[in-house]
Parts: sequence; structure tokens; C-alpha cells
Amino acid sequence: MTKGFFNVPAPVNEPVKNYSPGSRERSFLKEAISSAYSVQADIPMYIGGEEVRTGNKIAIRPPHNHQFVLGHFHQGDKTHVKQAIDAALAAKAGWENLAWEQRAAIFLKAADLIAGPYRYKLNAATMLGQSKNAYQAEIDSACELIDFLRFNVKYMTDIYAQQPVSSRGTWNRLEQRPLEGFIFALTPFNFTAIAGNLPTSAALMGNVVVWKPANTQVYAASVIMEVLKEAGLPDGVINLIYVSGPDAGEIIFQHPDFAGIHFTGSTSVFQNIWKTIGNSIHKYKTYPRIVGETGGKDYIFVHGSANLKVANTALVRGAFEYQGQKCSAASRAYVAKSIWPELKKLLVRDLASLKVGPVEDFRNFINAVIDEKSFDKLAAVIDQAKADPGIEIIAGGKYDKSKGYFIDPTILVTQDPSSVTMCEEIFGPVLTLYVYDDEKLDETIELLDKTSIYALTGAIIASDRYVIEKLTNALRNTAGNFYINDKCTGAVVGQQPFGGARGSGTNDKAGSMINLLRWVSPRTIKETLDPATDYRYSFHEED
Repeated sequence: MTKGFFNVPAPVNEPVKNYSPGSRERSFLKEAISSAYSVQADIPMYIGGEEVRTGNKIAIRPPHNHQFVLGHFHQGDKTHVKQAIDAALAAKAGWENLAWEQRAAIFLKAADLIAGPYRYKLNAATMLGQSKNAYQAEIDSACELIDFLRFNVKYMTDIYAQQPVSSRGTWNRLEQRPLEGFIFALTPFNFTAIAGNLPTSAALMGNVVVWKPANTQVYAASVIMEVLKEAGLPDGVINLIYVSGPDAGEIIFQHPDFAGIHFTGSTSVFQNIWKTIGNSIHKYKTYPRIVGETGGKDYIFVHGSANLKVANTALVRGAFEYQGQKCSAASRAYVAKSIWPELKKLLVRDLASLKVGPVEDFRNFINAVIDEKSFDKLAAVIDQAKADPGIEIIAGGKYDKSKGYFIDPTILVTQDPSSVTMCEEIFGPVLTLYVYDDEKLDETIELLDKTSIYALTGAIIASDRYVIEKLTNALRNTAGNFYINDKCTGAVVGQQPFGGARGSGTNDKAGSMINLLRWVSPRTIKETLDPATDYRYSFHEED
């Protein structure tokens, strides 16, 4: 076994490629897209060292071209959940006893593979499977996932380096043990980076994982698994399965070795999971770690002192990049009446210029929403808004699913700050805006705070520094990620650790040491170098 205190490579955020016309990366990405279209993928589950094909094939279709089949994945059942758990537990001893620098090397290599030979394949898979344009795919499936892998390795070493002081005659040590059992990673469709980070962050700390991605993200998830296998991840450390949520839950949450869940998804699903874990708590060997990032009703608050161009850009990008399907996307806005007429002109102008269409055409800003269920929900929201006399649609309002699930970017202006679309998560390219009286600033701040159960992201746009301080303090509990004079999206690993509280999750901050601490259990070791040999203390002696 190697000995030494090793320094890992210093992490630096992966540079974002721009995919400008004529660039090499644009050419490589288009080649990867063509290659993906040319062959139908046959995607197995990965359990232990086996590629498992059940024959129960589910078609994968691009949301922007739902008549085309990219490939199929093999759906599993409860037996495959049990097999995945058994494979994870069989791999546990070898993995947790492997020297930490060997674990680190695997994930550092995975980062370099994504930065190099797999960059365009993974980006293309994200673009086609999740209808994400080239730039949004680049900042997600390439750069953010690379950053997670590299920065998490550094955070791991920082955690191991935190040691207690020792008094004379003793040596105190702190060891960070992997959790006793297996981790369940339940990952969403909207970010390939999140889908990759949830299982790998737990595995990096010596844990074994059962990973279930959303069906609408399986295409890119399979590429991540391909990368991890090439990077040298041992069989059984991360097991990738495609089963229904109820089937997974029925087996996993009743298993005595269940040690934790790493989750990103809806608030209602997370709350039901928490309840199920609570009701089964007596069955587990240890109290499971419950880590989740859930829903959001993210806001942008525009003060009368705001720069109009800054406010306009923050609203357009924050609400409509990736069709508003980011956990952090702006879904509601509060705009001062004094600047609303001019800001409205800018918004209407820019939304009229946003092109909607498939990801293969790089000119399109807006692509398709993820599936028909989402499309139907969003279409119903827009139809209800059209029928509401208290709501004005100033832009968008059109939708079409004949070829792809396209929703035009839509802005609703409501007279009721407590209307449904100001309160409930929409998760699509629909922004609801409320115009407030400038003199009712305090009342509007309180209104914003009480309107939603969520507290994920928020942004304020203002130039008055007294107002900035006031809003920053007054809204401190409304967002785990808070932005000043910027959109409420775009957290960068190592710079803005991500997560929210209230109904938005446990705020365990992906992209920071905080999150990795959730996947270890510390043991304090005290070694006495000059141990006592007599039970008596000196104060017992006679004068």
C-alpha cells in the first residue's frame, strides 16, 4: 500500500466552449449529433459487472422530434432492485477499504474523459434526450459535471485533513467512515450534471450506490456510466437501474442496509420518501441520511432603481433558458410600477426575437419541454390564464405538440399576487409578473416572503445600495442561492454551492464540502501514549 500525504490537482472550473459558427467544437458536436441519430442505442442496466437486458424495451424519443426513436432502454423490476442492492453490498468492503487516493484517481480520470473524448458524445446525448441546446448542454453535461468530479476530490481531502488537537500524552484522530449500508441516488431529467453528481459524490467517500435516473434522462445517464467504467470504477460500486419509482421504493426503503438517499426531484415525492423512511426507521441498522433538493418558485425582484437592461436580461435568461425547466428558473417576478412601462417594451421586444425549435438548429433559444405530460400541464396553465380576466398575456401563449413538445416563452401579468401561477411551481417557459406600487416596498417584500412554500433561488435587481441591503436582509430566508443584479440561475461549482431550504430541500449544498460530509460518519479515536496505571487520583491522598 502506498504511503504519503498526497496533494490532489488543484481544481479549476472547466472553461465553457461557445460553439460559435466555424469553431472546431461546433463541428465536433454536430458530428456527435449525427452519429447519435445514425444508430439506435440499446441501453442495458448495469448491475455488478453485468449489462442486464430484460427485453422489456422502452423507446427514447427526442422531445423536440417525438416521432423519431433514438434507441431503447431495458426496463427492470423489483428483482433487479434486489440484485443491485446485493451487488452494491458485495462491493462494499473492497471499495471502502481502497485507499482514498485510488478512489480519487478514478473520478479525476472520469473528469478528464468528459473534458476530452466524451465531451461531445455526452453533450449530444443531453441535447437529444433532454432537448437542451448546445450552450445549455455544454454548461451542464460537460462543464458542471467535470467541476463536480474535480472539486469533490479536493473537498474530500479537505474533510480528511480536518483533525482534532491533542493534549500532551494523547494522540487524537478523526476518521471519516463511509456510511454503513448502501446509498440510493434518485436523479432528475433536467441536469445531466446532477444525475452524475448524486451517485458519484457518495461513492467518492467510500459508499456503494444504487442509482435510478429519470426515464427521460436515461440516454445521457448511460453515457456517464460508460465514462465511469472506462475510468476504472469497480463493478458494483454504482449500479444503474431503470425501474419504476414504486418498485424501487418498495424494496429499498424496507431494506435494513439502507443508509441514505441522495435526491433531486419534486417536493411531493421527497416528502413521501421522508414519510416512508420515518415509518420504517425501526428496520434500519442506522439512521439514514436524507439529502434532497426539491421544488422551487424562484423569483426576481425588480426595484425602481434597477438598470432596465440588466433587469430585462435577467428576466429573459432566468425564466426561459432551457425552457424554464431548471430548478432555479425564474417563475415569478415583482416589478416596480415606475419602471414597468419601459421594462415591458424591452421584454416584449426580446421575447418576439426568441426562436423556438429543435436543438439541431443552433439558432433556437427555446427547445421542447421534456415530455407530453409536461406539455399538457403547461398548455392547461396557459389556457387558464387566457380565460382569467385578471391576467394579461403580454408575450407568447402559443403551443404545439404535433412534432415536438414546444411551448412559446410566455409572460403573464397578474393583478393578483396570490394567483396560482405566482404560488405554484410551473416548471416550464411561463413567467408570471406582478407590478407593485413603489411606495409599497415593505408590503411587497412581505408578500414575496409569504407567497410560496419554496426557498431555492431568488434575485434582486437594484442600484440603490440601501435598498440592496434592505432586500438582502429581509429576504434572507426566501432563497438558499441569492443573486444581486443577476439572473437567479447559473450556480457554478466551487463558487456558489447550490441548494435551498423550506419546501426546496435540505440545503446540503451540492458543489461544496457540506454535501460530502453527509456521506461519511466520523469516528473519533483517542490513543493514550502514557496511560494511567493506578485508579487513584492525587486529590485522594491525605494532607
